[in-house]
Amino acid sequence: MAKNTICVWYDKDAEAAARFYAETFPDSSVGAVHRAPSDYPSGKAGDVLTVEFAVAGIPCLGLNGGPAFKHNEAFSFQIATDDQQETDRYWNAIVGNGGQESACGWCKDKWGISWQITPRVLTEAMAAGGDEAKRAFDAMMDMRKIDVAAIEAARRG
Repeated sequence: MAKNTICVWYDKDAEAAARFYAETFPDSSVGAVHRAPSDYPSGKAGDVLTVEFAVAGIPCLGLNGGPAFKHNEAFSFQIATDDQQETDRYWNAIVGNGGQESACGWCKDKWGISWQITPRVLTEAMAAGGDEAKRAFDAMMDMRKIDVAAIEAARRG
């Protein structure tokens, strides 16, 4: 187990979420699935309690902790994309699998986890600063899924 692991709370579908992430993102996988040794407030002995998984190389632990805590945008996975095709692929996988769109490149999966699908061209524009960053930022503010061509055009002015 990694020294530092992100623990993500799920109601009851940690294993299904981990498998979806592993199928969707490169360098992602599902590791050990641990079952509860006895009953607990949100489940029974033998139910899946935790799932070790990685998302784009980042180690995570999915915990089936029950409905007590809900996800919000204070935590998100940010996935850097190289082009519109890759942006579309991840966005469509998340939104098309019971998720929902949000603004400025954010979406939620069907388990309520927030994702930022962020083309590198946007990150590069922001790093450039000045008028270029402002134009790219202003263009992004009107988007749901990021439009790479529109960000590139905004960068050029």
